[in-house]
Amino acid sequence: MSGAGFIQALPADGPTKDRAAAMALYGRFVGSWDLTVTRFGDDGSTRTVAGEWHFGWVLEGRAIQDVWIVPARGARRERTPPDQLYCGTTLRVWDPRRDAWHIQYTDPASQTCSTMTGRAEGADIVQLGTNEAGQDIRWSFRNITDESFLWRGEVSDDGGRTWRVLTEFTAKRRA
Repeated sequence: MSGAGFIQALPADGPTKDRAAAMALYGRFVGSWDLTVTRFGDDGSTRTVAGEWHFGWVLEGRAIQDVWIVPARGARRERTPPDQLYCGTTLRVWDPRRDAWHIQYTDPASQTCSTMTGRAEGADIVQLGTNEAGQDIRWSFRNITDESFLWRGEVSDDGGRTWRVLTEFTAKRRA
């Protein structure tokens, strides 16, 4: 059985007209990006790998969905340990009543799910939520240009007073 109907129904050509201005916050990321992904270990170690991130308009232009894959499909090896394979998706929906974004993320490979709220903070975008362990999480887009940005995933053990960086994605737009 084919999922052609689903694949044809999901994408949209752009944002719906009644919320186009608000949708531009994440809409500027629509397209494909190459990533340099750095993971920071508790012991101070770092591990860097190539990744990819794809953003698109979905659900009649009322949402933006992305898919990120680490390592990138072209860099995956037959012997890559399963705990180092990530393939997740995020659905971002703007809520005009709250002037904020509902963010739902899931990665079936790592069995990770997160719900966050996203907003602009100056020139940056910050998403706040709680992970499955009850820790505060902060995911942010920083240094945003048309061709690049820095995404940072952080966790806090003290109610958001201090943050520890877990992962950084340096993103470059594909030509």
